[in-house]
Amino acid sequence: MTMSSFSCATTVFLLLLLTIDLRMADAQIGVCYGMVGNNLPAANEVIDVYRSNNIKRMRLYDSNQAALQALRNSGIELILGVPNSDLQGLATNSDSARQWVQRNVLSFWPSVKIKYIAVGNEVRPVGDSTSWMAQYVLPAIQNVYQAIRAQGLHDQIKVSTAIDMSLLGNSFPPSQASFRGDVRSYLDPIIRYLVYAGAPLLTNVYPYFSYKDNPRDISLPYAIFTSPNVVVQDGQYGYQNLFDAMLDAVHAAIDNTGIGFVEVVVSESGWPSSGDFGATYDSAQIYLDNLIRHVNRGTPRRSWKPTETYLFAMFDENQKNPELEKHFGLFFPNKQKKYSFGFGAKRELEFFNATIPLKSDI
Repeated sequence: MTMSSFSCATTVFLLLLLTIDLRMADAQIGVCYGMVGNNLPAANEVIDVYRSNNIKRMRLYDSNQAALQALRNSGIELILGVPNSDLQGLATNSDSARQWVQRNVLSFWPSVKIKYIAVGNEVRPVGDSTSWMAQYVLPAIQNVYQAIRAQGLHDQIKVSTAIDMSLLGNSFPPSQASFRGDVRSYLDPIIRYLVYAGAPLLTNVYPYFSYKDNPRDISLPYAIFTSPNVVVQDGQYGYQNLFDAMLDAVHAAIDNTGIGFVEVVVSESGWPSSGDFGATYDSAQIYLDNLIRHVNRGTPRRSWKPTETYLFAMFDENQKNPELEKHFGLFFPNKQKKYSFGFGAKRELEFFNATIPLKSDI
């Protein structure tokens, strides 16, 4: 083999590896479709935006019928949400759960690829406006699960709930993380169910809020994946970004209950472009682009498994409050892209000297 042919073969091999790497990253990323706005496009137009931008997964916060109809035969995998307001009814009446499953799952399956059902979002069992709902979360999960199981779909559609990081009592160092003592009676039975059902725990992970609340101890580069070196060394695990540290704290907190192994799906993560401290267009673009690139690598504690992650959110939502909450969108309500990065459909590769930087072009 001549040197030129060897160089050509090497280049092709590197291109192949990078293509595989990008496709793996694309496969792990979804986008949350929130609807708290009075200027958002129709559901069928939104699905077209997902497809034209190679976004292959969606989180939907309730069983919006127009969105479910538009998702038919789209190939988009779905987290289908049960809003907190429905928890009591589904928990106290198994017939209601069966009817909900019939109306919102069986009526669309399999033309809509429902992957998870998220029964409740960020219910906090102590000291919160959602606390009264906590008693209903597990019974609602179980009733929906039994309705899914009765149809033989429990291996294809997993039933879970979404938590936030406030349920952690200790999160540093990540290996020593644990859930708060006052939420264990709520969370342990849910984890026990997840082990039994083989379902993941859905978790909303926002390095932005950790940075905003403590910029003295958390640097912006650590929060947006641009730190050049390990920032936190935790035994054998080195953390170069806050996202991995937060997610591994959840992994460790689950492990440290001793109940059993449960996977974690990041059901929300995002960075606002305006509205409060640290919320800038540049930081949001860097965070989101780096997150898309990063998730296929897993975390130090789960390095063998890519991290399934849903970006929050599809659009800026002008009816949310406070002001900060209006600026998490990847797209403007007119369907124009807010940022320059992409989801892999048209990623370009450039060679310069011995390095292979990547250009994104959404």
